[in-house]
Amino acid sequence: MTRSNARELAVHLIYSRSFTGEEPESTLEARLDRDYYAALSEENEVYAERPSRKQLAYIDKVVVGTANRAQELDEIIQKYSIGWDLNRISRLTRAILQLALFECQYVEDVPVGVAVNEAVTLAKKYDGDDAGTFVNGILRSFLRSREEAPQT
Repeated sequence: MTRSNARELAVHLIYSRSFTGEEPESTLEARLDRDYYAALSEENEVYAERPSRKQLAYIDKVVVGTANRAQELDEIIQKYSIGWDLNRISRLTRAILQLALFECQYVEDVPVGVAVNEAVTLAKKYDGDDAGTFVNGILRSFLRSREEAPQT
């Protein structure tokens, strides 16, 4: 499984949590169960291959991390989604943004450009071109503000 596929799988898990509200560890355990996972492979090609240990560690880190920092990530999304109420943003686009923002800030082995490009690609795939443009705008505005922030 590629890192891109692991990222897409992580988005699915983050998105799933937005409906269930379950603890991230429970989500991971249930959705990565061999039988459940195998059944999903018939619906989506991203589930055709099981994640490696390295990819499982990444998925665990980002799913738990976005859950633990959801309020912080949502505040960033709200700040940069000018003219949009957080509740108007689709749950899937929000999950993609949460993951990308978490990667940009807390996952050292993911280059920022990769996090942004992958987020835009996922938003376009699942929510359309407008969502891709929206995601790109929020992430670029966030990154620009970080670059302009005074260094201490």
